Amino acid sequence: MTDQSVAGRRNNSASSKGLSYDENRPRRRSGRVRKKFKAFSVRFGMDLPFFLLVLVLVVIGLVMMFSASYANASYYFGDSYYFIKRQAAFAAVGIAVMIGVSYFDYHHFHKFAIPVLLISFAMLALVLVMPEIKKVHRWISLGALGQFQPSEIAKFAIVLVFAHLISLNFSRMGTFRYGVLPYVIILAITAALLLMEPHVSATVIILILGAVMLFIGGVKFRWFAVAIGIAGAGMAYLIAFSGKVGYASGRIAGWLDPLSTWQTRQSLYAIGSGGLLGLGLGQSRQKYLYLPEPQNDFIFAIVCEELGFIGALVIIILFAMLVWRGITISLHAQDKFGMLLGIGITLQVGLQVVLNIAVVTNTIPNTGISLPFFSYGGTSLVILLAEMGIVLSISRTSSVEKT
Repeated sequence: MTDQSVAGRRNNSASSKGLSYDENRPRRRSGRVRKKFKAFSVRFGMDLPFFLLVLVLVVIGLVMMFSASYANASYYFGDSYYFIKRQAAFAAVGIAVMIGVSYFDYHHFHKFAIPVLLISFAMLALVLVMPEIKKVHRWISLGALGQFQPSEIAKFAIVLVFAHLISLNFSRMGTFRYGVLPYVIILAITAALLLMEPHVSATVIILILGAVMLFIGGVKFRWFAVAIGIAGAGMAYLIAFSGKVGYASGRIAGWLDPLSTWQTRQSLYAIGSGGLLGLGLGQSRQKYLYLPEPQNDFIFAIVCEELGFIGALVIIILFAMLVWRGITISLHAQDKFGMLLGIGITLQVGLQVVLNIAVVTNTIPNTGISLPFFSYGGTSLVILLAEMGIVLSISRTSSVEKT
């Protein structure tokens, strides 16, 4: 029998089994077919662009946080590295948590939705009996670990429980019972507890997050308008009758006359002095005890002063790319729960960035909102990175192109 006829038989046999045979292909001693390893394949499919964007923002945030904080750290603590050492340690923990969470099947978060919501309610109630810090009840002391804002858990709880309930009742979201009532109750309780602190910025973020998720979830426009009206009326009632009118009116008065507010005035000085290219990294003047706590809510003013308009624009573009990539991943999720959960988490980051920059530039009244990945706060950074891990978990089964 000729070699050609043997090859023909092999080809016919392989074809009958739905296989292809190449006589020039190297033969393996083992009968197993070796699979080619592909980084970020379906099995190892963490979304590389999103992951790298998070890492870049964390690194830039650490650099700018150190630049903005070392003067205050030296003056108040006698150690220029006081803030950066703690923030860098939390960043390392947060990145490890993010990678670990990315391997956790996000579908299991269905089980945690209601417990996380109840825990957030309990913590928001607990913080009201904690000692005041800066004339508000927002923080719970964690001892050597610093302070923690329960509102960070509340934001995630709202996103998680809304994604959970909407995905379970998606076909009934057009009704009042399933499409409006439970969500209005949840938002009302959360907003009431936050306004008692008071923490207006967190309240606004949570209400917007809830509204967007309801809209995506398919709530009819009339019920959507009713939900917004109820939430708005409830918020106005709480502000008017909870003794917080003076707090709110004071913030609005400072917004209308920015030069009368020391922090806002110094923030605008910093932004204006940065110009197009900035004074240079580490060369800010406003951080030398002029701008109060520049490592926190007003860190973007130091970014503008040192890196200028160009540097600030680059950072805004990086945030925009992160939000765009997160939403793209979410829209290609394998189910509605993943889509809603990913969009909610990503939207939370985008809202905080927009609100923080708006406050720093005096576009809206000062509401005390942090800039994600930049503002000082170890526990909030770890929570934020854990949320990024959830988006990466969604990306592992998302149909979005990962390379």
